[in-house]
Amino acid sequence: MGSANSEQASLNAVAAKILIAGGFGVGKTTLVGSVSEIVPLRTEETLTEASSGVDDLTGVERKTTTTVAFDFGRITISSDLILYLFGTPGQERFWFMWNELANGALGAIVLADTRRLDSCFAAIDYFEGRGLPFIIGVNCFNGTQIYDPEEVRGALDIDENVPILLCDARQRESNKQLLTTLMEHVMAVTRAKQQHAMR
Repeated sequence: MGSANSEQASLNAVAAKILIAGGFGVGKTTLVGSVSEIVPLRTEETLTEASSGVDDLTGVERKTTTTVAFDFGRITISSDLILYLFGTPGQERFWFMWNELANGALGAIVLADTRRLDSCFAAIDYFEGRGLPFIIGVNCFNGTQIYDPEEVRGALDIDENVPILLCDARQRESNKQLLTTLMEHVMAVTRAKQQHAMR
């Protein structure tokens, strides 16, 4: 009986598409995998000599795989909201896929690595250009200096209305906080647009 009720609730739930973006090796695959309630779909391939000189491994020299299409996961926020997570590929040669992945997306999380902040500029520019609400998640890697979110805001030249959170892409609770903040931001942006339209 309970199972039937939960299945009915999931059938009536609103599904929302969320993008997880950022530079190469910033933790997108890790984030999707740690928060997904299903076994995530991954399209990772082993880095080979063929990618030498093509993929910039600066700061991620120990990385051995790369996402060549997208990562996919799912998380149920409540009985009436399910989020489908799509992790975008980080390398420039796969950016042509972003338009397809962004179709129908409600919002995005841009993961940033303070050792290589420039690696998230492309994602920020892309979402700003499309008018898609996004937040910044600063992935705090072991052994790296922790910066205040406002320092990161200044370095990225991000509007003060865009939330910036410190996070750990390996930790489910940390990622759930990112998703909650994104949904709150999406609702705030939607309300602001509606109020502007009524004037």
